Amino acid sequence: MSRLPLVRLAAALACIGLTGLAQAQTKWDLPSAYAPGNFHTENLEYFAKQVDVATAGKLKIVVHSNASLFKAPEIKRAVQGGQAQLGEILLVNFENESPLFGMDGMPALVGSYAQAQKLEQVQRPALDKYLEAQGMKVLFTVPWQPQGIYTKKPVTSVAEMKGLKWRSYSPVTARLAELMNMVPVTIQAAELSQALATGVVESYLSSSATGVDTKTYESMKYWYDFQAFIPKNAVIVSLKALNALDPATQQALTKVAAEAQARGWKISEEKESVLKKILTDNGMTIAPPSATFLAEFNKVGSTLLGDWEKKAGAQGTALLADYRKLVPAQ
Repeated sequence: MSRLPLVRLAAALACIGLTGLAQAQTKWDLPSAYAPGNFHTENLEYFAKQVDVATAGKLKIVVHSNASLFKAPEIKRAVQGGQAQLGEILLVNFENESPLFGMDGMPALVGSYAQAQKLEQVQRPALDKYLEAQGMKVLFTVPWQPQGIYTKKPVTSVAEMKGLKWRSYSPVTARLAELMNMVPVTIQAAELSQALATGVVESYLSSSATGVDTKTYESMKYWYDFQAFIPKNAVIVSLKALNALDPATQQALTKVAAEAQARGWKISEEKESVLKKILTDNGMTIAPPSATFLAEFNKVGSTLLGDWEKKAGAQGTALLADYRKLVPAQ
């Protein structure tokens, strides 16, 4: 056989190999609502890189941050409808669909990361059962830092919040506005900086991370550290997309997801003091709420929890009972 046919044969075999490799590689889109510099987004990027390594390039995950692919309220529907294979959602955003999503947004239920871990143990199996009927499951969760209230001026009571334009991004924050006689304005994370700069928002409840991401210190000077609750982001995955992967790739993905969850929870807690320092270094006063403000807010929180339990029915009562076995009331 002459040299030319051998060269052609080798080239043909190489093309076949490359085609097989291209066919074996799977690309997934992962939409997120948060800024590239946010610790949640950084953890997603880390997760995507580790999946690439763990699957030897067979599964490529592309992170689309800052609501660039889908806005926050659209992400769950995008995964459910197959427009994205997985996506990051803030669970409390979907409480109107099912109370299960709002459990970690109830004030005074969780007061520490350790307690948030206990709530995760109770909430997640119930969420997975609910999501399974929609063709999805939770791949991993990462909490935000404990929530506090941002204001322009010093506030010592709920009465002083009356009439303020309050950022609402979920059912619980909208209900807070109602109970505290404020004016709710629906603003998602990607739009918050602009809303603050233009005075559309005068106060809001969120984490130290959100304050840093949006440079809230440029328009507000006080953050009251209520430690109100510790809400979670969850990366949800389409079961159809997951089941289409070969067993080895599925196993690798699940392992990396567990590592991303452990990493994310650790970073969230470690960053709290760093983020607070950034706020104070930029002129913001961080303080615990006054005794009056705290007592009044806790009363509102008790109302919210009672409302949640009624909406959740027998399942909600059972979940609260399971949680309180793990975290007895103080």
